[in-house]
Amino acid sequence: MSKINLKSKFELFQDLWSPKVIAELNDYQFKLVRVKGDFVWHKHDETDEAFLVLDGVLNIEFEDKTIELKEGELYIVPKGVLHRPFAHQETKILILEPRNIINTGDVSNELTAENDQWI
Repeated sequence: MSKINLKSKFELFQDLWSPKVIAELNDYQFKLVRVKGDFVWHKHDETDEAFLVLDGVLNIEFEDKTIELKEGELYIVPKGVLHRPFAHQETKILILEPRNIINTGDVSNELTAENDQWI
């Protein structure tokens, strides 16, 4: 067990929309992600998904509304809810979700990232 410095971990990668695992708690993974631009509309039928903004602004679009998350704000997208994250400027976020969850949920395309990429 050792402490984890989030700033140092973000310095290890530059790619966008590609979650990097930094820790596990039981069956849940803490993932750091750099985001910018539009992601894909998707849902996770088997789990909720937690988004914590560490730096920047993350928007999450739903079928009936769009929410804006600023630094220090957290939002839980319930399982089965169709959503699309996007960010106008590069934003750093932490995602908490169970192990083996695909970042694009029920969609497979060029934004689907390799799972379990540890840094």
